[in-house]
Amino acid sequence: MNKIAVIIFTLVCIQLSKAQDSKTKVLFAIVDGISADVIEKVPTPNLDAIAAKGGYTRAYVGGLRDGYSQTPTISAVGYNSLLTGTWVNKHHVYGNSIKAPNYNYWTIFRFAKENRPNIKTAIFSTWLDNRTKLVGEGLEATGNIKLDYHFDGFELDTVAFPHTKDRLFIHRIDEHVTDEAARYVKANGPDLSWVYLEFTDDMGHMYGDSEQFRDAIKTMDDQIGRIWEAIKIREKDFGENWQLWITTDHGRSPKDGKGHGGQSDRERNTWIVTNANDLNARFTKETPAIVDLMPSMLRALDIHPKKDRLWEIDGVPLTGNISVSDVRAIPKGDKMELTWKDYGTNEKLEIWMATTNLFVKGEKDKYIRMGNVNSRADKANVDVSQLPSKFYKIVLMGKYNAANTWAIIK
Repeated sequence: MNKIAVIIFTLVCIQLSKAQDSKTKVLFAIVDGISADVIEKVPTPNLDAIAAKGGYTRAYVGGLRDGYSQTPTISAVGYNSLLTGTWVNKHHVYGNSIKAPNYNYWTIFRFAKENRPNIKTAIFSTWLDNRTKLVGEGLEATGNIKLDYHFDGFELDTVAFPHTKDRLFIHRIDEHVTDEAARYVKANGPDLSWVYLEFTDDMGHMYGDSEQFRDAIKTMDDQIGRIWEAIKIREKDFGENWQLWITTDHGRSPKDGKGHGGQSDRERNTWIVTNANDLNARFTKETPAIVDLMPSMLRALDIHPKKDRLWEIDGVPLTGNISVSDVRAIPKGDKMELTWKDYGTNEKLEIWMATTNLFVKGEKDKYIRMGNVNSRADKANVDVSQLPSKFYKIVLMGKYNAANTWAIIK
């Protein structure tokens, strides 16, 4: 090989290396059971510093209240809504027992591994089931997905972390998980990571709206701060670009804050903190949903789901351009009245409908294109006389994203 060829080869390798290094790395953290009204009153300097780089917003969990996607405001249910970008009517995790997840709705980790096989993934969790049941590591139904690194399961180690009624052992596990997350991020810089911390919810259950609960939130803020410092070191020393998302899985009961699971405003009202700097109107002017986080992270990771999977995702990205969100359908005889939110793109939206839900079984639905409509119309009446059914899956496809809804005629 002559010298010129060697030089060219070296330059190409350097450019490829830079291209790989320039990919955004994503870390998302779920801190359990903190309603928006509480997080806004407790001093959280580290969350504030992260939000100063990007933003803070109120958000919601629980799906469409009194509608087909109404979702329990329960921990594992919320985690899976985030992981899959879908509500409970699709992902089928109805409680913390996680009896029968529908793995046909892929998690962010499955999308990552299927689309970028060399991507490096990690989980740091105070609850083992997050990896083994929700992500479904090593299961045939999840394509035998394997995370590159995991640090979890310490709630099962009663020698190192003896269980006590005051639940302080969970605080010690959170500390253990946080320290390792910060260490591993600083040393290895995984491309996609999940951190889960539990202690705040434990204090909420035990003491409700109390000083103990507020102190647990302050501790959580310190823990997130240590991970944030590790990320800043990666950005400074390695020139990496990191996107950090922090949220909670549910709020708290209105009476005293000791419970959750229902559909009260306080149980549904959550929040999101991020350092992302390309936040759109969905984040800055509206109230986004927990299901919006997964498509936001896919966009950061430059992963573009195939149409059949894209059309099942209930969330829309919170960064960059979007075309449409919040599609609603009201059957009116031979017409289907559709409404949506538009984002000033002044574009043609494609209207697609299916009268089956085969996707839930891992099969494909046959969609029929029902026409086009200008995005700025915000409303359309679609003739469905030639497509009679008691059930419809409806998708509006725009230039930048898709948004879907169901219509069920009783």
